Amino acid sequence: MARYTGPVCKLCRREGMKLYLKGERCYTEKCAYDRRPYAPGQHGRRRAKLTQYAIQLRAKQAVKRMYGILERQFRRYFEKAQKMKGDTRENLVQIVESRLDNVVYRLGFAVSRNQARQLVSHGHFLVNGVKVDIPSYLLRPGDVIEVKEKSRSIEPIKNAVEFNSSKEVAPWLEVDYDNFRGSYLRYPKLGEVRDLPVNVQDIIEFYSR
Repeated sequence: MARYTGPVCKLCRREGMKLYLKGERCYTEKCAYDRRPYAPGQHGRRRAKLTQYAIQLRAKQAVKRMYGILERQFRRYFEKAQKMKGDTRENLVQIVESRLDNVVYRLGFAVSRNQARQLVSHGHFLVNGVKVDIPSYLLRPGDVIEVKEKSRSIEPIKNAVEFNSSKEVAPWLEVDYDNFRGSYLRYPKLGEVRDLPVNVQDIIEFYSR
C-alpha cells in the first residue's frame, strides 16, 4: 500500500496552514508550523501571488494531505461524488468524512488521522461487531464502531481517549468512552465540517478543467 512517509510537518508548512497531522504536538509550542510559518526550502519565505490554478491545486493538495489520501484514490472519490445526486462539494466531503480512519479520529480514539490509520490497519476496531482493518472502508449511517476488548488497554488508544474525552464530538457522531464505542449517526453537511481549511469549490473546479 503506497503512503507518504516523509516529515509531515513540512506538509503543513507547504500548504500554509495547520493540518493537525501530528496530534498533540500540533497544540504545543513545538509545532513546526507555529515556529516557521512559511514553506520549506531555500525560497520558502518568498510570497508569490498565486494564480487561480495554483489556488485550486493547493486546495486539492491540502485536503488530500489532511485526510491522508493519495491522488488516484482522491480522484476516484471526486468522480464518485460527481455521479451522486446533489451538490458535488457536499458529496465529496461526505465521502472522505465517511472513511473509517477519519471517523476513528473524529470519535477521539486516536490523536491524529495517521495514528487512526495505523490502528485500523492493525485490526483494533470492529464495525457492527466485525473486525475491519481497511482504513478507507466507507461507513454508512447507523454503523457502530468499537475498540476490540483486547485493544482497549493499549497506550495509544488510552492516551487518545484521555486527551479527547473533554472535547466535543462532531454532531454527526456519537461516542461512549466508557464502553469504547461510537456511532456514525448520519452523513455530515458541508457547513458542519468546520475544520476544513479550504474552499471545496476550488477542488471541484480543479478536477473539472
